[in-house]
Amino acid sequence: MQGKIGLSQTAKEFKYKQFEGEVILWAVRWYCQFAISYRDLVLMAQERGLSVSHTTLMRWVHEYAPKLEKKIKQHIKKSGDSYRIDETYIKIKGEWRYLYRAVDSKGNTLDWMLSVYRNKKAAKKFFKKILANKYCCAPSVMNVDKAKAFPPAFEESQAENIIPFSTKFRQQKYLNNIQEQDVCHELLAIAA
Repeated sequence: MQGKIGLSQTAKEFKYKQFEGEVILWAVRWYCQFAISYRDLVLMAQERGLSVSHTTLMRWVHEYAPKLEKKIKQHIKKSGDSYRIDETYIKIKGEWRYLYRAVDSKGNTLDWMLSVYRNKKAAKKFFKKILANKYCCAPSVMNVDKAKAFPPAFEESQAENIIPFSTKFRQQKYLNNIQEQDVCHELLAIAA
């Protein structure tokens, strides 16, 4: 696993750690990929003969998940050119946040973003974030729901050459049903 991702080409990534890099990456990958808790991972590790605390697993996830994400994003195949973008609100640690997320026409998650605000500035920031990913090709069409922040954010993004002028903008209430059915693993990981 380490060689494929390239995170631990050298031992310095896991220097001074009590466990081998392969064990750490196993735990981080499983936590990020599936909707499981740290305590569930403790049980899974015990079944494999490892004794590790849930707080240690949490520290591993906080340290290595962003590094894994950077490495993995380079190997994601190109997205489709039809985007479905949506926002919803979720409660995280007792506070309400807006979750912006985008999928392509095949239902593959392109990116997501948490925001305190649901306005033009947040929508524009999300457009910029999506198109900054190397695996996201230029969209031919962007489908959004009836949120009022999307049209002005789209127009400003086109004016600033963030979104190509050839991109069509469709705003229909039920066009994003594929989005609503998407199981957003990032959302589950955050809420856990």
